[in-house]
Amino acid sequence: MRFNCFQKNCYLFLFLSIATSAIAQESAVNNDRNANFHKAIRLYNNKAYAASQELFRNVSSNTEKHHNLKADADYYDAMCAIKLEQDDADYRVNDFVENYPYNNKKEKAFLTVGNYYFANRKAAHALKWYQKVNEKLLSTEEKNELNYKMGYALLVSNYLKDAKSRFKTLLGNPIFGNDARYYYGYIAYKQENFGEAEDNLSQLANDATYQAKANYYILDISFKAGRFDKSIQIGEQLLATTKDKKEISEISKIVGESYFNLKKYEKAIPYLEAYQGKNGRWTNTDYYYLGYAFYQQKNYESAIGNFNKIIDGNNEVAQNAYYHLAECYLMQDKKLEALNAFKNASEMDYDADITQSASLNYAKLSYEEGNPYKSVPEVLKEFLVKYPASPNATEISNLLVTSYLHQKDYQGALDFLTTSEIPESKNMVHEVSLYRGIQLFNENKITDAKPYFIKAKESENDTIRSKGAYWLAETAYLLGDYQNALENFLSVSNKEISEATMLNYQLGYTNFKLKSYPNAAKHFLQFLEQNLDDNDLNDDASNRLGDSFYASKSYANAIKAYNKVIEEGGIGADYAQYQTAMSNGFLGKNDVKINNLETLISDYNDSQLKDDALFQLATTYTTLNKTSKAQKVYDRLLTKHPESNYVPSVLLRQGLLYYSNNQNSKAIQKYKDVVAKHPNSNEARQAVTNLKNVYIDLGKVDEYAAWVQNVSFANVTNEELDNATYQSAENKFLENNNTKAIEGFNKYLQEFPKGINLLKAHFYLGQAYANTKSFNKAIPHYDYVAKQNKSEFTEEALTKLANIYLQKENWTLGMAVLKQLEKEANYPQNIIFAQSNLMKGYYKKEDYTNAIACAEKVLSTGKVDTTIAEDAKIILARSSFKNNDFPTAEEYFNEVSRKATGELKAECLYYNAFFLHENKEYEYSNKAVQDLIANYSSYKYWGVKSYIIMAKNYYALKDAYQATYILENIIKNFTQYKDVIEEAKNELRSIKNKEAKTNESVTTQN
Repeated sequence: MRFNCFQKNCYLFLFLSIATSAIAQESAVNNDRNANFHKAIRLYNNKAYAASQELFRNVSSNTEKHHNLKADADYYDAMCAIKLEQDDADYRVNDFVENYPYNNKKEKAFLTVGNYYFANRKAAHALKWYQKVNEKLLSTEEKNELNYKMGYALLVSNYLKDAKSRFKTLLGNPIFGNDARYYYGYIAYKQENFGEAEDNLSQLANDATYQAKANYYILDISFKAGRFDKSIQIGEQLLATTKDKKEISEISKIVGESYFNLKKYEKAIPYLEAYQGKNGRWTNTDYYYLGYAFYQQKNYESAIGNFNKIIDGNNEVAQNAYYHLAECYLMQDKKLEALNAFKNASEMDYDADITQSASLNYAKLSYEEGNPYKSVPEVLKEFLVKYPASPNATEISNLLVTSYLHQKDYQGALDFLTTSEIPESKNMVHEVSLYRGIQLFNENKITDAKPYFIKAKESENDTIRSKGAYWLAETAYLLGDYQNALENFLSVSNKEISEATMLNYQLGYTNFKLKSYPNAAKHFLQFLEQNLDDNDLNDDASNRLGDSFYASKSYANAIKAYNKVIEEGGIGADYAQYQTAMSNGFLGKNDVKINNLETLISDYNDSQLKDDALFQLATTYTTLNKTSKAQKVYDRLLTKHPESNYVPSVLLRQGLLYYSNNQNSKAIQKYKDVVAKHPNSNEARQAVTNLKNVYIDLGKVDEYAAWVQNVSFANVTNEELDNATYQSAENKFLENNNTKAIEGFNKYLQEFPKGINLLKAHFYLGQAYANTKSFNKAIPHYDYVAKQNKSEFTEEALTKLANIYLQKENWTLGMAVLKQLEKEANYPQNIIFAQSNLMKGYYKKEDYTNAIACAEKVLSTGKVDTTIAEDAKIILARSSFKNNDFPTAEEYFNEVSRKATGELKAECLYYNAFFLHENKEYEYSNKAVQDLIANYSSYKYWGVKSYIIMAKNYYALKDAYQATYILENIIKNFTQYKDVIEEAKNELRSIKNKEAKTNESVTTQN
């Protein structure tokens, strides 16, 4: 037993020893874990989250699964992950909750994480964790804190209703009460529950933290509730204490608008001006308030400066603004600007009274100033249709009658008058017909103008009747009906009309055309006795007086008339000098004639008559039997003027002179030169005959026979048949029987392809085709003549051929002919014709440099037709503009503008506006546009194009409203002008993008 007892005791001792050892070891491990845990806690409390996290994880990994220390270590590990913003932080917190669902730190974990995010202003994250908290497990203090923080997080996340419920539980709380009340009141404010908001916010009036903010919201609430006096009181108190610029701006806006609503506009202005806008940008309504306040103070300039910043407005505020803007413009006598603003207001229907009043003013101003968008009658008619019962209907109806005339839309006026029941319409038709006829006449539509002058001549009014007769005569003259022109000129009974000053001049020309030379001389003399201050016109009349006497063989009187031009050195002096020489020759004063011709040759360097003078000089020397001098003069002509029409005749005459002086070899050479160089001339045929006589005299008929074999036109088998066939066709042509003439000339050309009369046959066949308007058939015949050596037919053939090509608008072929005509023509009018049409051709081909050169030639010629001169000036103006030579372009556009009418006048006014804009003379540029719109609105293209310049002017003058409104209306109303629309769109885009920087109502455009 002892043994057994001893044995038991030994086992017990051994067990106790082992157990004691195990307990000691476990105690040691526990001590280490606890030490590490407490160390980790210290690090955690000192915010050394990374180091503490490492220890917490070490403790957790060395602690049994269900040990409380492990739970604590995992909790703090998760908290460290949150603090360190680790990617798996949320996972660790959720993992902790799942692993320890009954741990008393679960709710604390949710709160701690939520509070962490809350402190770091991550409301959405905080809210996520707060919503996990089981509020039943929280203490009262914890619940209050949770409600406050959740309320704030819900507010920030825009869950206003839920946030309000949270704050409501704290309204009496000693810790969170004021904060909760502020946010509660703020939410009520946001929900537009202004009574509740004001009740709560007003309780914070003495709270240092929320006093200013609460008063701001109370200020806004008072304003929205219409308690403007209270708004002003609170606002001015706030402005006295606040330093924040943004708050000052917002408060000033409310105070200003409060004064505005109380109609205390003078007090409102400084506050409204103090508003800085949102991000520096005002709205259209902001501009309206300030503009209207200035308007009420009669400060129209400042009112305009604000109203005109209202762009893209389309509401009741905008309609009011545009209407008052128009009134301000009227106060400053800016009627066209007012027209646009009234038009804008009339197109809105928010206030019917304003719409009607704006429509009335728009109609009246359209009548006064013109309308760029529609015809004035159309605007007036639209008002009458829309407001037939208006008390102003009669006034507008009366304006309608005269509006067509005001706009110079004479055709429109006639169309209206012919259907009008107004008693005066019948008489007005005659007068308006006269104006329409003159308008068409000035546009070179002569045939179209004629019936209008006939109508005007039917007037009972002596002035209108006489004017109609005068212009009908002008029309008949230009159409070649000289007898009718004479009758109408003579029927002008009222000599007080402005046209009467030119009556004798026109009668002189008409009688001259009718070969009634004594009557022509009488009227030219009477015209000169009027002593008009127009030297060019007087010079021309003097020359025509001389021509009338000359044609009547009254050479002494002719010389007197010509000498007047010569003495004054006027235009046409070289012609007068030549005619004087010829007159002296007919008087038998050959010595005087020679002196006259020598003077012309030496003193008139640019004269086109120098070859004529040389020919006549040589002829005179021949008459006086001074053959040596004659030959020298002939040689001068050949040397100086090798392209002259006289060349064939000169060569023939030189041959005759040599033959007469027995210088046969020289005579032969001259005759052969005529045949070789001018085979199609009459002189060539005469030269063949003369050569035959020379060779016969020399006894060398065989040499003649050999030579003549190579002369194609001299080898006709039957010369008499050739001449007879040609003469038959020519006779029909001279009888004006073009059909038979065409048949005859074609027969001649077919039977005698190398005939004697080949050149003449081609020329007259071309003329016959032209007379029957078979221009395509005329072309090859004129072309044949043009390609031969120069003859008496060359110049006219080139002129006719050029005319045909120009009518067909074939500028390529036409210009080639015109260049040849310019080079070979002797008549000044044909040279001018060539140059004036060349300048047009070069312009059409966009060769502006050559167009300018030709135009300058035309203008340097001296006296040219007024129409041609004006054409040259406009080509110079347009081409210089295209070449970016603005000074020259401006000079000529201004010069053309003085005499221009119709569409050309509209174009000149456009460029006048353009150059004034370029020179930054914006107000004057706008006046030029207004002139165009008021007087030439029927020429829409130039009116619309000029309106873009006006828009640019307004923007430069800081009137963005006018600029954008004009451009928008161009884009909306004139889609037919694609180039103008594109320019308007680009300009509008640029302006709106600039304005969007200061006006949040304006959207930027791409």
